[in-house]
Amino acid sequence: MAWRIGIDIGGTFTDVAMVEEDSGRIGIAKVLTTPRDFGQGVIEGITRGLAENAIDPADVALLSHATTVVTNALLEHKGARCGFVATRGFRDLLELRRSSRPDLYDLFQDGPSVLVPRRYRWEITERIDAQGEVVTPLAMDEIPALIEAIRAAELQTVAVSFLFSFLNDSHERAVGAALRAALPEVGVFLSCEVLPEIREFERASTTAVCAYVGPLLAGYLDRLSKATSVLGLPALHVMGSSGGVFDIAEGLRMPAMAVESGPAAGVIAAALAGRQLDRPNLISFDMGGTTAKASVIVGHEVAVTAEYEVGGAANTKRWMHGTGHPIRVPVIDLAEVSAGGGSIAWIDPGGALKVGPASAGADPGPAAYGQGGTRPTVTDADVILGWLDRGALLGGELPIDLAAAEQAIARDIAGPFGLSVRDAAARIVEVVNSNMAQALRIVSVERGHDPREFSLIAFGGAGPVHAVALAEELAIPEVIVPPAPGAFSALGLVATDLKRDYARTLYADLAQVDPDRITGAFAAMEAAGSAMLQAARVPVGRQALPRFADVRYRRQAYELTLPVEDGPVTRPMLDRLAASFHTKHEQTYGHANRQEAVQLVNLRLTAIGRLPDLKLAQTSDPASARVRSREVWFAATGFRPADVHWRNGLVPGTAITGPAIIEALDSTTVVPPGWTGRIDALGYIRLTRD
Repeated sequence: MAWRIGIDIGGTFTDVAMVEEDSGRIGIAKVLTTPRDFGQGVIEGITRGLAENAIDPADVALLSHATTVVTNALLEHKGARCGFVATRGFRDLLELRRSSRPDLYDLFQDGPSVLVPRRYRWEITERIDAQGEVVTPLAMDEIPALIEAIRAAELQTVAVSFLFSFLNDSHERAVGAALRAALPEVGVFLSCEVLPEIREFERASTTAVCAYVGPLLAGYLDRLSKATSVLGLPALHVMGSSGGVFDIAEGLRMPAMAVESGPAAGVIAAALAGRQLDRPNLISFDMGGTTAKASVIVGHEVAVTAEYEVGGAANTKRWMHGTGHPIRVPVIDLAEVSAGGGSIAWIDPGGALKVGPASAGADPGPAAYGQGGTRPTVTDADVILGWLDRGALLGGELPIDLAAAEQAIARDIAGPFGLSVRDAAARIVEVVNSNMAQALRIVSVERGHDPREFSLIAFGGAGPVHAVALAEELAIPEVIVPPAPGAFSALGLVATDLKRDYARTLYADLAQVDPDRITGAFAAMEAAGSAMLQAARVPVGRQALPRFADVRYRRQAYELTLPVEDGPVTRPMLDRLAASFHTKHEQTYGHANRQEAVQLVNLRLTAIGRLPDLKLAQTSDPASARVRSREVWFAATGFRPADVHWRNGLVPGTAITGPAIIEALDSTTVVPPGWTGRIDALGYIRLTRD
């Protein structure tokens, strides 16, 4: 009997999900996150999960983890002491950036912070041109002084990014070899190893991000890996931003791959649920303790983007250029807002009610948790409105201090506005729902999708609480609450494949390029991908190496990515690729010019180690069924009595007509008046309008 274990650290809770491969049986352990030492909460959750589900560590086949270490280091400016080496004349590349601004009309806005102070940025004489030819030879005599400067600065890492090294990496590799030989204690990240792609600033920024967060990620994963090894568990894997897991060695070679690790896992789990339920079009909605994330799944395909910035307002508001540090790695396309259970409600200087971005997190947490929190939060409002149990959560393990929640809202919100505590709580919920509806619009309407053609799959500890209100706002016809919604992102960690993305720039017109050049470039990436999968001990029969190409019309600035057929590249294959590009360009932008030359920019390859499919199902125990009643607030009716059901006792075929509440260990589902929740054969809750 083999088990898979996934661990997801959230802003308030750390979730551990365990799935038995053959039966699909799910076990959940949920503990408070330990911000001072995230690993402490992880080990506590794993230990509890193993004991409560009687799992022998020797029976664990996969151990996967979603980490926020990379994103937090960038948001909190707590990365490594790192340096940057550039072509002479390009020392300030990281500071000059591009001209993108998050707010066109704010003349006093500050630019994003620079990861490497200017005193730790150096130049070296060398130059490669746009054809990959050496214009100025590398000045080898300047390297000893560079080494001494790095040593004197006591740096932990160095990023090296030279002009056009993606075409000719000889200079970059020579400097890297010298630094690694002379400074073995210093981590050296070369752009030709991290991101051998066109676009100078994005390549340099991605390399600098890797250098900035690398030591922190390495230390964290090393401590956690040792702790899990002591428990007798298998080697630790880490969730990547593109929706696959990789081993620690791969992660440390490319730390930027671990950005948005947890949110990516939730979307992967949502896609798996869509395949099980035959729901190809889904909007995933993940509301946790500090943020709410939304993503779109179309035709069972998860949307992925390479245009991502980390460490700025894009992480706390929505996607905006110029707010953070660009990383050119595939990232699941997400819209994220600061709207979680721990988000703090406050009144701005203009007298408007706001929710977030500040969060009570896990320490001290919402006032209702009785852990020392005194600021009013969304969770406190949910408790007062009766959406959450006013006595205890987590099956009784987390007592609720209703008086503290009422006091916090009365002092900071109700009193200043002259409202009752209940009315103030309702206002808080209305504001936070409006914020989250905007995230859903970003991934649907702003991407050209009609929300009425999608189902909303809601998870996270607070997602099913607020989901139906959001569905009503966007006229979404169905809400799906999956098994173990409070730990659903952790389930995504054990339902995904091993994955690593590779890229290489090959700049040429499709009609003129030598097909053998493309074949050779793909062969090199295939060799690297196969080596990674072999090192991870993936059987050959479960290995896949799909290929892609970034192509565009001549003089265009951005590309479309298209699949490339397997096998040696031939002229007819390139002709079919060009025809596919014309078609996709027309689908994407509404027009195509089939007489215009098509230009190849980048070649891409994804190395995939496929894991056996899982069946996610919610088991039921009719003996645990119970129904009680409490006063619950709904927008349409105000406070009124509502039945409260225990989810584990609901058998397939059960219909729950609103108003009602469905409680579970890890999450609560709110069924408003006019909606009915039905339990399907797999134990999913399917909410539809009456």
